[in-house]
Amino acid sequence: MCRPTLVQRFIAVSAIFLLASAAIQAQTTRPRRTNKQPAQTTKTPADDPLLRPEPQPSPTARRTSSNDSLLDVQPVRPVANTVASADTKHAFLLLDQKQFAAALKEAKELTAQYPNDPEAWKIAGFAELNLKQYAEAAKDLEKAVELQRNAKQDDPNTESALGQAYVLSERYQEALPLLTAAVNRYPNQPDSMLIYYRGISEYKTGKVADAEKSFNQVLKLNPKDSLSVFYLAQIALAKNDIDGAIASLNRATVNDPRMTGAWALLTTAYLRRAATSTDQAKADSDYISAVRAGEGLIKLRTDAEAVTLFGQALIGSKQYARAAGVLERATVAPDATGVTFYLLGVAQSRAQNFPKAIAALESAAKKTPDDVNVYRELGYAYEVTKQYAKALGAYQKGSSLAPSDPDLKESIERVKPFAK
Repeated sequence: MCRPTLVQRFIAVSAIFLLASAAIQAQTTRPRRTNKQPAQTTKTPADDPLLRPEPQPSPTARRTSSNDSLLDVQPVRPVANTVASADTKHAFLLLDQKQFAAALKEAKELTAQYPNDPEAWKIAGFAELNLKQYAEAAKDLEKAVELQRNAKQDDPNTESALGQAYVLSERYQEALPLLTAAVNRYPNQPDSMLIYYRGISEYKTGKVADAEKSFNQVLKLNPKDSLSVFYLAQIALAKNDIDGAIASLNRATVNDPRMTGAWALLTTAYLRRAATSTDQAKADSDYISAVRAGEGLIKLRTDAEAVTLFGQALIGSKQYARAAGVLERATVAPDATGVTFYLLGVAQSRAQNFPKAIAALESAAKKTPDDVNVYRELGYAYEVTKQYAKALGAYQKGSSLAPSDPDLKESIERVKPFAK
């Protein structure tokens, strides 16, 4: 009997950007032969909260420069109200002073009294954007735009804010034409924030090539925009450009060391490149890089998913005892999955601690009873400890899940004479 070698497969990881689940590769074992299983398709930001942009405080109308931070935006002065007699000056003053709740309360009182006043609806929508009440903001800004158009007083600032509200409330199809118009309105004064939100809308509506151009345009205007870099990394991974994704993610983590999604995806990308490398030295280097990225991640997040990903990187770099210690702590978390227990079993097995490996793998089998890799590893641990009847049972269970797997068939024949 020979020791199992490591083969790679993908597992899904999810977390909130603050979060968010990228496809990651798990280390699995099997006796005598290696075989790579198909990778899962990389999830999109729409599928994965981890890959969604962190909501930005909304613009209330204009920015002093296209290179300003996306957080630094200034409201415009209200236009003269020729539709009704509401006085919105004080509500706007509250908005300008960032007293958003008070501004919203006063603006909503005005909309009740003067329902045809677009400025009151506009101030309410801006306040709701800043309060992260995105669905409500979209509704009120829609009303403001409708009244402005009816009065032939179109306001580009309100339309731009409505486009952003649509993005933040995940109404990307409706957001895209508004944001495209906003960007095209001033071609000689490009606004990185509006281009960024247009890029998100393009990405979410399947216009990936257009989104890539938009995010690159943002970076020309604002090289430190980490979210645009992050999206470009996701696009690169979808095209299987792992090198490009890693370069972008390293840039994102330098620009924003607290960007948890970038650290998680960077760990994943290094693991993916290591798993597909034909150069063992380069693969080993990537596993070490995955560990470093994982260390960046767990400084910010210590939930079971983050720790499991870090543990996987440690296994890849052959730091088995350290991986076992890390993963053991993760298994006590209420959100620990079968993958966590499985990886703990792999780590303990490689560290020659087979009783603990068996305990972890038995737990993994209970949580994920249809995972063939669990039974492959569990059968090996039983076989090493001469529990041949249990080893045969584990191999047979694995073979029932993967009938064409030659290694499981070989393992069954190997232990049969000893299983009494």
